[in-house]
Amino acid sequence: MGADAGQLGFDLGVDVRPLPRVTPARLATWETCPRRFRMGYLDRPPPARGGAWAHHTLGAVVHLALRALFALPARARTPAAAADLLDRNWSSEGFRDAAQAGRYRRAARGWLASYVVDHELGDTASDPAGVERWVSETVGGGASRLVVEGRVDRIDTRAGEAVVVDYKTGRHVPTDDDARTARALALYAAATGAALHRPCRRVELHHVPTGDVAVWEHDAASMRGHLDAAHALAAEADAAAQALADGGDPETLFPPRPSPSCATCDVRRHCPEGRAAVASPQPWAFLRDLPEEGVA
Repeated sequence: MGADAGQLGFDLGVDVRPLPRVTPARLATWETCPRRFRMGYLDRPPPARGGAWAHHTLGAVVHLALRALFALPARARTPAAAADLLDRNWSSEGFRDAAQAGRYRRAARGWLASYVVDHELGDTASDPAGVERWVSETVGGGASRLVVEGRVDRIDTRAGEAVVVDYKTGRHVPTDDDARTARALALYAAATGAALHRPCRRVELHHVPTGDVAVWEHDAASMRGHLDAAHALAAEADAAAQALADGGDPETLFPPRPSPSCATCDVRRHCPEGRAAVASPQPWAFLRDLPEEGVA
């Protein structure tokens, strides 16, 4: 007796190491580019970031408007209210000029108004179980257990089960295959089910500009595949971080991984390989195209 918990765990052959703690964004950054991961999550002080991107600004204000909309009573969630909330949360950061920002602002007002009607958001039956809800739960089993954290855009309840909803506003219109392969959605579904103590298998990508909804319903096997992959990535990232803390070479442990995503990397200015891989685009280059105003 008298041994501390660590010694006791060692004597009994019990692994007392803390579980990996992950967010989907952190995992995606590690998988996409270890150098970006180091600069974003480990370097202190962190390096200066790049400027705003118009498509990120647009996505952010749509998310803010939808969050504010669900704070209203159901009867007040009208198309006009959604458009007004878009105006209240509007930002022109990253747009070319006031004229371009104005076009996208008017377009986004229309997207939200249509979304309210198409999804019957004024019906009390559409009240979500959570809006931008933070989840932090232990998920997985066996050697692949980990703590998943993050903020879920929306959690619906349908037929007694939770449904994870993620909003999209970009050029790409998501497909059901995108919903199937989205690790972030699978991790959020696992954490949401644990947090609410109810099944959560269905994940949806709602493309607000077009109203398209991509759907996937996970089974035990597909969920386990995502959780196992997430655990493996988290273990790799944690091992590299520990090696760096022990004096390892940052360039060897966290090499750059040039790809098309270098175009919008927020630490691009600090990465010669990334700048060489992709030309620097204008901040508004990734906005989805709009029809000419007055043309259906």
